[in-house]
Amino acid sequence: MAISRGLRCCQRIFSWIPVVIISSVVLWSYYAYVFELCFLHHNNCFSAAAYLLVFHVCFVMFCWTYWKAIFTPPSTPCKKFHLSYSDKERYEMEERPDAQKQILIDIAKKLPIFTRAQSGAIRFCDRCQVIKPDRCHHCSVCETCILKMDHHCPWVNNCVGFSNYKFFLLFLSYSMLYCVFIAATVFQYFLKFWGELSNGHAKFHVLFLLFVALMFFVSLMFLFGYHCWLVAKNRSTLEAFSAPVFQNGPDRNGFNVGIRKNLLQVFGEDRRLWFFPVFTSQGDGHYFPLRTLCEYQNPLLASEGRWAEDDGSDEDSTDGEMEHDPSVTIDIET
Repeated sequence: MAISRGLRCCQRIFSWIPVVIISSVVLWSYYAYVFELCFLHHNNCFSAAAYLLVFHVCFVMFCWTYWKAIFTPPSTPCKKFHLSYSDKERYEMEERPDAQKQILIDIAKKLPIFTRAQSGAIRFCDRCQVIKPDRCHHCSVCETCILKMDHHCPWVNNCVGFSNYKFFLLFLSYSMLYCVFIAATVFQYFLKFWGELSNGHAKFHVLFLLFVALMFFVSLMFLFGYHCWLVAKNRSTLEAFSAPVFQNGPDRNGFNVGIRKNLLQVFGEDRRLWFFPVFTSQGDGHYFPLRTLCEYQNPLLASEGRWAEDDGSDEDSTDGEMEHDPSVTIDIET
């Protein structure tokens, strides 16, 4: 027991190494650009002031979005998707598999769930004891189920999901802007590397500022482009590799409701807040509009208000609209 706790503690400590690396590189770039370049080797005071103003705007937005991507807790399923004490006790005491399946079927009928496991069964996490909402997955690193899980990112040491996906996209975009600005303004000094710059420290900082900025920009460009494609298609990284399964089978475009609506789901309707790391995503991560369902069957458009009511009214209003196929079996997955 003590050994496992020690290993888990070491794992948590080592998981912060990528964040420390990124933070160290950014702090060094701040020192190199502000002090070594602008303060010591920039001759024009007005252009230096303009460079510093734009640089600090990019730097603040980068740090703000990075902070939000790291320290925003990932959203987990609410209590309605967890087995209640009585249901859990009844489920654990029941020895017959068919009876256990029926218990989960009865619970799932009350919830706005449309996706299935690869086998066609209702998705249930035996570790969290929760019926998984659509697009929810269990993260083995965070050891919990994450709403609209995209992936676990070591560079932010956090799960990227419903609660911080917008912050992650803004972090990528401001990282690219930060790198582009540094590379564009440092390039003229790079050309003077073998000429006017006599200070050895200045040469080192100019060379590595340009090299690191270009290297990170190229890698970020491909990653940001990939996630822009995912947003346009309304897919997560996990769904891009493994299509979500519905009652009629797998469908990669099951949640694709059009580019504009897909964009609004992530960034919200207030465009003034799109470029700020403030949570504006639509919904609460438990249900999403479906491409193939008409409006009265869509839980986000038709059942959102009723689903938030007490359990008694939930059962009356949803049993008729979201009836599950009784022939579908339950597959307990981790």
